[in-house]
Amino acid sequence: MQTVWLTGAEWLAVLRIGLGLWWLESWRHKDKKGWFERGTGIAWAADVAGRHRWAVVRNGFDAVVAPRPKLMAYVVVHAELALSLGLVTGLLTPVALVGGLLLNLLYLVLMIHDWAEQGQNAMMALISLVALLAVSWQTWSLDSAIGLLR
Repeated sequence: MQTVWLTGAEWLAVLRIGLGLWWLESWRHKDKKGWFERGTGIAWAADVAGRHRWAVVRNGFDAVVAPRPKLMAYVVVHAELALSLGLVTGLLTPVALVGGLLLNLLYLVLMIHDWAEQGQNAMMALISLVALLAVSWQTWSLDSAIGLLR
């Protein structure tokens, strides 16, 4: 593989770290007080799910998220932070990449009507898949530095 400026493995690390920074920004711009105290994030998602064209999304949301809105708010917000930290530092990178891929796919399906969200989530899912299959934790990662994953 011929590349410019960095090696292929280093460019994959840049891609992984960039994805982590994208997740960090998603976490950073959330109104945590609104999510945790007023339930704004889950209420918004409930509205989206309630109008969803696919019954499986409505039923799944009603079965999994609706009965425990406060817990799910903490899960979503802290999952985004954990993903960002795992990807930026390269700690447990494959776990973070699979988790991010799954979360983006869930967001993609939930917001199937929102073209802007579809594009963002599709691109983030694609980056997760490429970074996972290309073993992007080979370079510039704690996984590599401590010999955790080879």
